[in-house]
Amino acid sequence: METTTTSYPYYALVSAVVGWAIAQTIKVPLNYLKTRHWNWSLLLRAGGMPSSHSALVAGVAHAIGLSQGFGSPLFALAFALALIVIYDATGIRRQAGKHARIINKMITDLASGHPLKQEELREVLGHTPLEALAGTLLGIGIAQLFWLLWT
Repeated sequence: METTTTSYPYYALVSAVVGWAIAQTIKVPLNYLKTRHWNWSLLLRAGGMPSSHSALVAGVAHAIGLSQGFGSPLFALAFALALIVIYDATGIRRQAGKHARIINKMITDLASGHPLKQEELREVLGHTPLEALAGTLLGIGIAQLFWLLWT
């Protein structure tokens, strides 16, 4: 089986990073539409819509598939890594966020009689399946667009 290459050597890396950056950037206006407040810290935070982790790994896997062939061992590795990252984002990290929400509620309940000066835990650590799907599709779309531009 022959593998194809693109004339741009950093195609997979650039398309993956651009997908990640777009996903992170999109979080700010989407959050504004939901809350009517600008939250610029979302540019560097994990969690939220769309999943930048999913965009990154799906983008690099798709780019590798396009440039090296979808039957290549390198694509198989990238695909497996993408599945692990997306599973972690929607499973383990999501559950950690639910735990943080419960702990924060417990602190609030305890503090109702005695105000505690506790810092709240971050509750948005993981992603819903919809957020992960949106990030995955974004990453694949950016990789496909760059493939079309550079080949």
